[in-house]
Amino acid sequence: MIARGSYRSHLLSRISKAHYNGAYAIFFALRVIKVTFNLSTPAEILHALGVRLREQRLAQSLTQRELAQMAGLSLGALRKLESDGQCSLETLVRVAQALGLLEALDDLFVLKRQSIAQMEQVDLVSRRQRAPRKRAS
Repeated sequence: MIARGSYRSHLLSRISKAHYNGAYAIFFALRVIKVTFNLSTPAEILHALGVRLREQRLAQSLTQRELAQMAGLSLGALRKLESDGQCSLETLVRVAQALGLLEALDDLFVLKRQSIAQMEQVDLVSRRQRAPRKRAS
């Protein structure tokens, strides 16, 4: 297992050892970051999401201007999203909707129930609860 702080240097050393050209090295680095979100910084995750949305746009043969118009966004907002992942949640949803990717958001942050005990715990948590009364000292 690679420590969180050394992950980036490990990745860069793997790329330099492989002697790939610059474009393929960047492509490889982004693929590794996508697979290992649990080892990535928030900035790396945002960047990877921006790259994924760009790949989806290109797969649908859309220009940035066309997608921005379809999503009701400025061209600058879409460019910012694709370049470094920086955007509002509304912008992300608008782009996902325009690209037909809303189904990808369906399972986002859904509580996964794996056992009867976990299901019972979810039911307890989802019921309205009151804070315990403070006892007089």
